Amino acid sequence: MRVLVLAAHMDDEVLGVGGTIVRHAQAGDEVTICIACQRAYHHRVDPRVTREEEASARRAARLLGSRNLRFLRLHDERLDGHVLDLIRPIETCVREVKPSVVYTTHRGDNNQDHRAVFQATMVACRSFAIPKVPRVLCYEVLSSTEQAPPFPEAAFQPNFYVNIREVLPKKLQAMRAYRSQLRPFPHPRSLEGIEVLAKRRGMEAGFHAAEAFMLIRDEWK
Repeated sequence: MRVLVLAAHMDDEVLGVGGTIVRHAQAGDEVTICIACQRAYHHRVDPRVTREEEASARRAARLLGSRNLRFLRLHDERLDGHVLDLIRPIETCVREVKPSVVYTTHRGDNNQDHRAVFQATMVACRSFAIPKVPRVLCYEVLSSTEQAPPFPEAAFQPNFYVNIREVLPKKLQAMRAYRSQLRPFPHPRSLEGIEVLAKRRGMEAGFHAAEAFMLIRDEWK
């Protein structure tokens, strides 16, 4: 099976789908990770920092078991104003990968780039698109999804869980590749925060540790 993980920023894929990527890789699935942005600091992109972060992303992908990593290198913090510039490369990625399942960011995240990636995904994965994507799921990203305002339309309401008890150490190891993005607990983007969320989602599903998703579309041909 071919799997496509769409992320706004480098580390989103580990925070939201890291354990699930390992599970797919262990099952023999071909996982492609596509990252939209070069991260901006103080509203500017530094090419040297981008090179360092892309090296971190490659290390993380190898640890998770993905051998296919794509960088769109769009400007951080600006995707929501130029969604068409995002839709086109995501459509290209979907057309080339021909995935059976797509994981994307959540429409209610407190981050405009995450919301833009969701919007672009839904356009690229329309039910009449060619190739057709049978399954689309949204994942949560610590420090963004749980920071959404308390409105129903922004709520992340998981209805699909993946047991990651055996692969949680791999997810944590991959996150260590993004050392510059880690913060001390109780910041949500910490190793402890990742473990806490995994245990919470696990309890919801009867597992010791889990990743949670919103199933947007699923088809049985």
